[in-house]
Amino acid sequence: MLDSTKIRIGLIGFLTLAAFDLVMAQKTQTKLIEEGLDFPEGPAFDQANNLWLVELKGGNLVRISDGKLERFATDGNPNGIAIDPNGLIWFCDAGQKSIRTYDPIIGVFETKATQVNDEELSMPNDLVFDSKGSLLFTCPGDSRKEPTGYVCALNKDGTVKKIADQMYFPNGLAFTNDGKSLIIAETYKHRLWKGEWDADKAEWREAKIWCEIGGPDGPGGPDGMAFDSNGNLYVAVYGTGQVRVVNTEGEVIDTLFMSGSNPTNCAFDPKNPKRLVITEAENGELVGVHLSTEEGKQFQI
Repeated sequence: MLDSTKIRIGLIGFLTLAAFDLVMAQKTQTKLIEEGLDFPEGPAFDQANNLWLVELKGGNLVRISDGKLERFATDGNPNGIAIDPNGLIWFCDAGQKSIRTYDPIIGVFETKATQVNDEELSMPNDLVFDSKGSLLFTCPGDSRKEPTGYVCALNKDGTVKKIADQMYFPNGLAFTNDGKSLIIAETYKHRLWKGEWDADKAEWREAKIWCEIGGPDGPGGPDGMAFDSNGNLYVAVYGTGQVRVVNTEGEVIDTLFMSGSNPTNCAFDPKNPKRLVITEAENGELVGVHLSTEEGKQFQI
């Protein structure tokens, strides 16, 4: 094994020590869980701690249980996943322009919503349940250059209504741990919005730009996200190879560096809250990161 001090001396003519140390720190230690995935997205854990995700381009729901991977063909382009208390798998289907469910016990798919205001849904992307059981989901459609994206709520009575519109590619979304505030990623503006959530009326109020999180020079920006138990938000920033960590004040306080450029989403393991799983599309991987408990360090690297 080469001594890192000798490497540093050998490179001193090309890099400052500070730059070398930055290069050496650019890779977060991750554990490969699965590879060979066809554009993985939307990781979520069910009540039995099985890990679910989707293959957006492969058209599959994926379940990982005791190290075994199973695929369930959807005949569509599934995206985000949310799992209800009964174990029903809810997912956005961008291909079928619908919100669908899969019952893993009986193996049956159902379509739950296809329209809002008598118009077909615009390529649903990601989704999350609120405290009252309403399902919120983003519909970016083709809103990369024009603010035509919107966000909907599917209420328990089956009605669908828009709760936000005029957005440039609304994408990932998450509730704060108390369920009182909703965060939405506006991918192609490289920012996060935050507003108060009224679960009784399914209304998003006083929404404002909360974090200018940044993104790549080309296509991409903030995608899926997950809160840790301390209220920090972990945001997959597509196109940057990074998961950025935002504190409760909307400030980026740390970064995880992936081996691939296109992290799409992330989720915390409910049985091990220091374990974060991340889907990455460039390499087609699902990886895990163990968060450090050392003071002053967010991550074990």
